[in-house]
Amino acid sequence: MKREQLIRELRKIAKEAGKGDLEIFEDKGKGSHYRVKFDGKLTTIKSGELTPGYVRLIKKQLGII
Repeated sequence: MKREQLIRELRKIAKEAGKGDLEIFEDKGKGSHYRVKFDGKLTTIKSGELTPGYVRLIKKQLGII
């Protein structure tokens, strides 16, 4: 899964959950990393191909799973 696919999925989950907006900070991460804020929780998403384990980690850090 690519980073853009994950961001689309996270936006869909945020919309369905009705917990507010998913915020993407493209200029706050180091290098090509993005900072993502959802429901008061913040994490960093790297660029490129994301492994299933990494995707689970991101969702867990954001409180989705």
